[in-house]
Amino acid sequence: MTCKELSRRTICGALAGTALSLTGTHWSAHADTLADFYKGKKLLLITSASVGGGYDQYARLLARHMSRYIPGEPTISVQNMPGAEGLKAANHIYNVAPQDGTIIGGLSRNTGLARFYDFNNSGIQFDARKFHWLGSPQQEIGLLIVGDKSGVKSAQDLKTHALTVSSTARNSPSSIYARMLNDLYGAKIKPIDGYDGSQACLLAVERAEVDGHISGGSSAPFRNRFLPWVKAGNVHLIMQMGMQRDPAFPDVPTALDLMTSAQDKQLFEIAFAEQVMGRPFVLGPGVPTDRVAMLRAAFDATMKDAKFLAEAERENAEIDPVDGVTINALLDRVYTAPPEVVERLRALAK
Repeated sequence: MTCKELSRRTICGALAGTALSLTGTHWSAHADTLADFYKGKKLLLITSASVGGGYDQYARLLARHMSRYIPGEPTISVQNMPGAEGLKAANHIYNVAPQDGTIIGGLSRNTGLARFYDFNNSGIQFDARKFHWLGSPQQEIGLLIVGDKSGVKSAQDLKTHALTVSSTARNSPSSIYARMLNDLYGAKIKPIDGYDGSQACLLAVERAEVDGHISGGSSAPFRNRFLPWVKAGNVHLIMQMGMQRDPAFPDVPTALDLMTSAQDKQLFEIAFAEQVMGRPFVLGPGVPTDRVAMLRAAFDATMKDAKFLAEAERENAEIDPVDGVTINALLDRVYTAPPEVVERLRALAK
C-alpha cells in the first residue's frame, strides 16, 4: 500500500468518527478535498521549547514523519518559540496563528493545567480544554535527583535535610512538586527559579549551584546527561513523579507510593495529569472539525509507523503514545474536580 493510499484510508477512518454523517463514497471524496487543500502547503509546527531539549527532539521527529499520513503530503517545518514557561507559544497558537489546520503546536506538558493552578494569571490567554489536542508520543515520569554532597540518600532524608532544587519558573512542575512534597510529605525543599530549561537546571546541579532537581519528565537528552552521574555516584535518584514507576528504575518510589492519605494521593494524581500528557501537540480551537479528525488520525498513524519508530529508537526517544481525545477528556476531569481538592492544590501551587 502506498503512502497516498494509506493517507486515504486513514482520513476516511477519521471522518467516520465525526458528526459529518457521510457515506463511504463521500468519505473518499472528502479525503480528496482535504488533499487538495494540503497539497503544496507548508505546515508549521511551533514548539514552545528551545533548541536541543526533549520537547524539541519530539517536535522534529514528528515533523519528519507525520506528513506521509496527511492527504496531499505537505511539508512540515519546526519553529521554536520559547518563553513564559510555554505560555508564549500557547497564546500564539490560540489567538494569533491561522485556524485552518496549517499550524500545529508543541506545548509544554504543564500548559494544560496552567489555568487550573493560576486562574487569575492574565498571561494565560487560552482555555486549555478548547485546544484540539492531537496527542503525545510519550507519557512522562519526572525524577528527583540530588547531588551526593547534599546528604540526601533517600526520600526519607527529605524530611530532615534542607534541599535546594533548580527550576525554570514558579509555575513549572519542578517548583510545584517541591511545594507539594513540603506540605504533603514534610520535605524541606527550596526551589530556585529562573533557569532556562532542563539542561540548564542539570548544569546547576553539576556546578553545585543547587543540591538537586525535580524534573517534569525524563527525555533522552535529560537521561543522557544525568545517568553517567548516577553511575559515578555523584547524584542519587530518590523519587519518581508520575502515575507509575519507570521500568528503568523499579526500586525508586513514586510520590504516590509515599502518600498515606487518599486525598493526598488524589492531589498528586491531578498534578500528574500533565505527566500523562507528556510531550503534547495541539491544534487551535478554531480549526475545522474535519481537519482536526484527519490530523488526529495522522498523528495516531505516525505513532505506529515503522520508520518513525526506528528513528525514535536510534535517538533513544521513548514512544508510549496517548491520543488527543484522551487528553481532552483528562483535562475535563481535572477542571471539574471537587472544589475542596481544587482549592488545596491551587494553594500548594502558589
